Amino acid sequence: MNKFSIQPLDLARLKTEPLSLRKSLTRCEEILLQPESEPAPLSGSVLSQIAGAARAVREAKSRGASVMLLYGAHLLRNGAAPILERLMGDGWVTHLATNGAGTIHDWEYSWLGASTEGVEANVATGTFGCWEETGFYLHLALMAGALDGLGYGRSLGRFIAADGAALPSPGELRELIVSAPENRLTPARADLLHLMLERGLEGGRMEVFHRWKEASILAAAWRHGVPLTVHPGIGYDIVANHPVFNGGVLGRGGDWDFKLFGGSVANLEGGVVLSVGSAIMGPQVFEKSLSCVNNLRLQEGRPAVSGHSIYVVDLQDGGGWDWSQGEPPKTNAAYYLRFCKSFSRMGAPMHYLQCDNAAFIHHLHRALAEH
Repeated sequence: MNKFSIQPLDLARLKTEPLSLRKSLTRCEEILLQPESEPAPLSGSVLSQIAGAARAVREAKSRGASVMLLYGAHLLRNGAAPILERLMGDGWVTHLATNGAGTIHDWEYSWLGASTEGVEANVATGTFGCWEETGFYLHLALMAGALDGLGYGRSLGRFIAADGAALPSPGELRELIVSAPENRLTPARADLLHLMLERGLEGGRMEVFHRWKEASILAAAWRHGVPLTVHPGIGYDIVANHPVFNGGVLGRGGDWDFKLFGGSVANLEGGVVLSVGSAIMGPQVFEKSLSCVNNLRLQEGRPAVSGHSIYVVDLQDGGGWDWSQGEPPKTNAAYYLRFCKSFSRMGAPMHYLQCDNAAFIHHLHRALAEH
């Protein structure tokens, strides 16, 4: 076989199924945690660390500094959405960030009331991720939001909160593209036009009812006006398993969100970073964004960001290393724990808490509410 003979898959030929036919493994009524409920017990040492995190958050709020919560999909799947809404409503969290999986489960819970699937069994049958509504509506939400200059998180949050979107007609999109081809929104308009023609959409109000909005962190952030940014990987998420898959749409939303993320990092002096169950996205995105912010500050004759504190939460044991003593040598396995190592290099004390992510958020809310 010639090495140049390999051809890319034609994803337009993928067969999708209605999401309602999927055997979903988790349901809203089974997972959602209410702020007033009793949190899961934690050890005294972890509770002491949470008390320290609460003090840092209160001090950051009093200074008007950023309090950034970077979370993985399991925090949502563990039912923490109502608690995060309360934290946003009370002004304790000023920015949230997640990965693509965090938004897929968020949308599925809010629309279907259920999410997650059996990966091993569904990959074997070629059905894993090939769900019609998930891939289609996430792309549509991002395309509609992009017309208003919204990134991934705000586009999808608005789509859920507003139960759909208003779309221009194909004719209106064509006119805008032809009359102003140099406009920064032209690629977004062209992507939406292509989808509308492909799917026979005429424009106007498109109603997509989300009956379980209480399970959506994205919708809560939109309602409270709190930035929620999404940092996806192309091919990482099941929206790639769909005939309408468009990496440019995801990339555009992630592009705008990375810049918005940096705006909160720029206000991190004396603030707090909470990385909860985000082993890859959180440390990788944060270190690049902090470097960008410091680059701009130093050009202006200002010092690098300082005075912030970082709290990292995960179930793993931290490699058996005392991270308060600095970074382990490369010969130690703990060196390769990205979620600890990267944050330990970010110019601030890094506190590692080994505990369940939902329990951490629940106890943190209680500690903040009691003062």
